[in-house]
Amino acid sequence: MKIQIINGPNLNLLGKREPEIYGSESFEDYFENLKKRFPQVELHYFQSNVEGEMINKIHEVGFTFDAILLNAGGYTHTSVAISDAISGVTTPALEVHISNIYKREEFRHKSIISKSCVGMISGLGLKGYELGVLYFLNSPDL
Repeated sequence: MKIQIINGPNLNLLGKREPEIYGSESFEDYFENLKKRFPQVELHYFQSNVEGEMINKIHEVGFTFDAILLNAGGYTHTSVAISDAISGVTTPALEVHISNIYKREEFRHKSIISKSCVGMISGLGLKGYELGVLYFLNSPDL
């Protein structure tokens, strides 16, 4: 199984940015542990602060990978283009958020990309990515 993780804007600052919300571990360190936890899965990681680069990555993997774990960051609430990109590919995407978006500012309560995703994990910290991998490993459709 091949799973692409795509992280959006400001997630390159994990471990430094607002540790009370996002924790103190960098995503790169977490990703190394995630690969060890799931040696049977070919995990790939991509992060960009640029909407178009995220769309290009969705297009690149969206017909050849088994799954996408997508944390679109702030684009979750604003990007029709990312939602359209997910809808335009055949690879299923699962929306992941480290923080509980419903405990934050009201504008974060609306996800534009949810309608294009198979589901959403929100508020469980970095563990949400692990749960996303488990979801796809146990999905009968894959």
